[in-house]
Formats: sequence, C-alpha cells, structure tokens
Amino acid sequence: MNFRTLDLNLLRVFDTVMAERNLTRAAEQLAMTQPAVSNALRRLRDSVGETLFTRTSNGVKPTARAEALWPTVQQALTLLRENLDPSHYDPQEQGHDFLLAMADATAALILPPLLRQLQDGQARAGLRVQPLATRDPSGLLEQGEADLAIGHFPEVVVRQSGLGLQAPILHRELYLSEYVCVMRRGHPLAEVALTLDNYCAAEHLLVSFSGRGQGLIDEALAAVQRQRRLVLTVNQFFTAGRVVAQTDLLTVLPRAFLPVTGDHGELVIRELPLPLAALRVHMLWHRRLDRHPAQQWLRDQIATVVAQTPA
Repeated sequence: MNFRTLDLNLLRVFDTVMAERNLTRAAEQLAMTQPAVSNALRRLRDSVGETLFTRTSNGVKPTARAEALWPTVQQALTLLRENLDPSHYDPQEQGHDFLLAMADATAALILPPLLRQLQDGQARAGLRVQPLATRDPSGLLEQGEADLAIGHFPEVVVRQSGLGLQAPILHRELYLSEYVCVMRRGHPLAEVALTLDNYCAAEHLLVSFSGRGQGLIDEALAAVQRQRRLVLTVNQFFTAGRVVAQTDLLTVLPRAFLPVTGDHGELVIRELPLPLAALRVHMLWHRRLDRHPAQQWLRDQIATVVAQTPA
C-alpha cells in the first residue's frame, strides 16, 4: 500500500461497512449512494492489494485481512474524531433505541431500577430486550443484533481477555453472585443436610437458554464422576422457580435472582454440595460501539444502577 496516495475518506467508508456488514445500511449512515460505497471499497481494495469483503445473502462478510485491519482503522478514526469533532450524547434531547440481550433473571434485577433512573432523568432512550439463547453472545454483538449482552459468560470473557487490544468484544463486570440449590418448602431434602449422594439421587430441573441437555452443574458433577437425573429442561429462571415451588424437583438458580421470583417465600435455599465457580455477571459489547457517546452513556447508567442494587 502507498500511504501517501491513499484517500483517507476510504477508511471511514471501510469502518462503516465493517460495522454494518451491509452496503445499503452503510450508505445510509454515510449519506452516500450504494454504488458510491461499492466504488470506495474497490478503490480501497486496489490500494491494499487484497480483497476486503465477500458478498453474502444478506450483506457482506469481511475477510481475514479486513478483520485484522479494522482495530487499527477504528483507533485512528476515534482519535481524529475526538480531537476534531468532540460529540456528546444528551439523553434528554436525543432519542436513541438500544438493543439488549439478557436472561429473564438478569432483566428482572436490572430493568426496574434502570427504567426508574431513566425516567427520573427524563431520558428519551428506548430499550428493546431480547432473551439470551446462547452462552456466547459474540455473534449477536458482531452482527449488530444486540448493542449489549448481560449475563454469565466466563468462556467469552477469558477468550476475549486473551486477545488483548485485538479483542472485538469488550466487557465489564457488573456484579458477583453464586448459584444455589433451590427446592420447595416441605421437600424431603428441605430438613436434612444436602449431601452429594442425596443431591444426585433426587430429580432435577435444568435451566438452559439454548436447550442443551447439560448445564454448568452437570459439567461440575462429571468432573467428580457423578451425574444427576434431569426430568425437565426449561429456558427461563422464572419458570424454573414456579415449577420447583410446586413439585419435588430441585433446581439451581442465581442467589441474587431469588428475591424477585415471586415464589421466594415458598422456596428453600441450600448450598450446593460441590464447588462451583462464582457467578460473575458481565456486560459485553462490540469494540465498534466502545466510543459511541449514547452507548457509553447507557453502559454508565447500567453500572450505576447495579452498584446501587444489592446482588
């Protein structure tokens, strides 16, 4: 590449197409025509000497070269933007819709105080929340199907942390909780010590967002050559609490979630009879939104609410 002859406007087009993964949407963001965006990408391809995008059925897909180039382009554009156009977001004047992905338990804890805070501040923000159906929301964030994902994502956090400054997914820990065993009052195990033997001998309910037949507790049991009998799998913590309150099934729920179940008085909580990693709830977002003023504002609002809410 000959940097001296490179049209730097092409980098702005490249950055927008990387973010949108769609030429039509990128053209709308840039106030350009789609043919003009396509032409800019061809010129950038000629300058770089490599193909940067391939067409797909619903947009474009970046090549490995484009993925490697994007963090550097983003960083350079961000520095220029901050120095030449220090924009800000005024939530009382500027409306903005945010896309969030989280489990029902997380939503039940965070959304009520968050909405109160936004209403008290007369913010014109709108929130669209979708349920999580995966342990790894990276795809949702990369494709722009969610601005933020909130939940317990230990594998994602470890993987992205290992990538350092090249990580496409950024994260912030919100609160720390733990998983506990939950059963109805009057359950045969409610008045005795919960041992690994009687725990495994009982019948269980699994909460699985993706519908997988095993969860974190099953992986922990397998590590000590034990297993439990799963009778029912559901995809919501609220459903799990209601079913367990009326049956002899055991389940595992986040301790922080229990006060908002509506069934708290009907449930008995016991410590699990085997070690399980702490429940660390993180907020995840894509690097392209890291410096977006409205997105920064929302992340700060969520962090403030969580800091004021007992977990």
